[in-house]
Amino acid sequence: MDDDSAPKSNAPRLGRRKFIASASALTGYGLLVKAPQSLASEQDGFVRRTEVGQRIDELAPEGIKPGAASADPNMRVVELQADVLVAGGGLAGICAAISAARLGSKVVLVQDRSRLGGNASSEVKMHPRGSRFGFREGGIVEEICLDHGYQNGQYSWEVWDLILYDKVIREPNIRLLLDTAVYRVEKMKYRIDSVWARCDKTEHLYHVQATMFIDCTGDSRLGFEAGAEMRVGREPSSMFGESLADYDAPGTTQGSSILFTAREHDQEMYFEAPSWARSIGAEDLKHRSVGTESWEYGYWWIELGGIYDTIRDNELLRFELLAVVLGVWDHIKNSGLYPKSKNWALETVGMIPGKRDSRRLIGDTTLTQQHVQGDWKQFTDGVAFGGWSLDDHPAGGFDAKDRRPAQQINYDEPYNIPFGSLYSKNITNLLMAGRNVSASHVAFSSLRVMLTCAVIGQAAGTAAHQCQSKKITPRGLRNDSAHLQDLQQQLLRDGAHILGQENRDPRDLARSATVTASGSTGGTSPQNILSGRSYDKPNESAHRWMTKLDRDGAWIELTWDKPVQVGQIQITHDTGLHRDLTMTSLYWLQGEMLSGPQPETSRNYEVVGVLPNGSERQLAKVENNYQRLRRHHFDPLKLRSIRITVERGTGPEVGIYEVRAYEA
Repeated sequence: MDDDSAPKSNAPRLGRRKFIASASALTGYGLLVKAPQSLASEQDGFVRRTEVGQRIDELAPEGIKPGAASADPNMRVVELQADVLVAGGGLAGICAAISAARLGSKVVLVQDRSRLGGNASSEVKMHPRGSRFGFREGGIVEEICLDHGYQNGQYSWEVWDLILYDKVIREPNIRLLLDTAVYRVEKMKYRIDSVWARCDKTEHLYHVQATMFIDCTGDSRLGFEAGAEMRVGREPSSMFGESLADYDAPGTTQGSSILFTAREHDQEMYFEAPSWARSIGAEDLKHRSVGTESWEYGYWWIELGGIYDTIRDNELLRFELLAVVLGVWDHIKNSGLYPKSKNWALETVGMIPGKRDSRRLIGDTTLTQQHVQGDWKQFTDGVAFGGWSLDDHPAGGFDAKDRRPAQQINYDEPYNIPFGSLYSKNITNLLMAGRNVSASHVAFSSLRVMLTCAVIGQAAGTAAHQCQSKKITPRGLRNDSAHLQDLQQQLLRDGAHILGQENRDPRDLARSATVTASGSTGGTSPQNILSGRSYDKPNESAHRWMTKLDRDGAWIELTWDKPVQVGQIQITHDTGLHRDLTMTSLYWLQGEMLSGPQPETSRNYEVVGVLPNGSERQLAKVENNYQRLRRHHFDPLKLRSIRITVERGTGPEVGIYEVRAYEA
């Protein structure tokens, strides 16, 4: 390791670009996943260190001197151009940035922390949850969760952080700004022209000009700076006619939580609370169970802030939440009521309150309780879906000792989230994703969970790309039925689920094929892969083909009446959507999940094309697959049929939901 003394050699020092190039010549780039395993192009199995280095170098270019910004004379101003700027790097922002980038937009992703994930990161450690209706969310967040299942069987939060970083840094069209916060917007009337973002760690001010902007900050910071219409907190029942709206006083919000993790040791572990910790007794916990057997993961109900301003009072809330955390742990360890806790000790304690609720932007549509409970079927512009309960928390949080920590109202089926809730009513090129979309507080209490926020992010990113490429506004996209159909069909093509929407992509050549297979199981049929839907509800088998594997494997084949020109095959594998698969510290939830490749997934398979003369050509050969959606590109060929032969699975049966074929 170099010391702080002056160089002892007169040899010229390598510049930053040359150093990165030299280093990459020695070491191949592959942070976590050595094969693409994703929706991204599979032409090249590796992202080179030089490519990443060049992108990072653009964020700190040489030769720029401080002083360009008179108010900050010691900061260097960096000018960046993008098609899409995404503010906020939680799961919503990650999925928004990746979806836009993969479709071809140049994206700048701005995150105000040193790591991605937001509430799902190691800094907060809230496990991502979503729909409770028996099938996972699909799309980009499914890809991320499958990476986690394969790479992170130890359930390490830091490895989860790295998976998120790896997923973003691989994308050649994304410029990632960590430790950077949006603080100012420049507008032309009702349109954002550019955004200023500040990174004090590197002493840079970023001036980013873009066509489309997506606010995924949770606190609506980008929309706030742009003057977007917004609301905060609960509405009275008279506003939207919601029966659940009077759960707490209008204007109050849900609070923030600080989580902890703990571990059992092979000896007694002592704990003494600091003097400023709260004194917690059994009367404080009469509606809040701390358990009696294990304490590996903290309590979401250690929550405060609903009667405060969760943005400006964050420092006060941090202190009070830490005081509650340590007081609750002191009660567990030292009250004598939990003898099995004697060998348990705190492992981590969060320092960032995990925020649920602050500003929400207003769009052309405001999702309400009635929509969640069935009226969503009136929408023709559904682009994502939710399925968490209507889950409201008292404004007093932990201090509301005489109230249960949540009111959770279930309903009969999941619901679509309309595109009209994903763009600003008064800022023409501003979209939003995550918990700041246009919804009443009651509806927000369902769609705020992170896996739902993630699929909203993918929808917003896809829409932003289409708006900038077609030179239209989000409102213009929604009001044009052809544009709206293009958006919905692109989302389905990229693995998203939209209730009631099926594959009607006129470019998909597979839709006109006949399907045969070596055999089927579980009441499935080969023709199911052309049903137009790539997921099943629990106990259904109407939209996938399943088969047992023998020594010779199994095959499924698509045949056309006349040869067609094909340059891309897309396969949606079965990855067990009916089970949970997420990052968590809860032992019982880990026990419901399976690490590694999912049992239904085709591990080794081959794609072969049959030419008009009957000869065969290998189009793709895949080993050790664990992902759901795989795309295989090749030089376009006239083909009479395509056969997928599964040579090995993870379990005794494998499944495929959908096969698509495109000219390019």
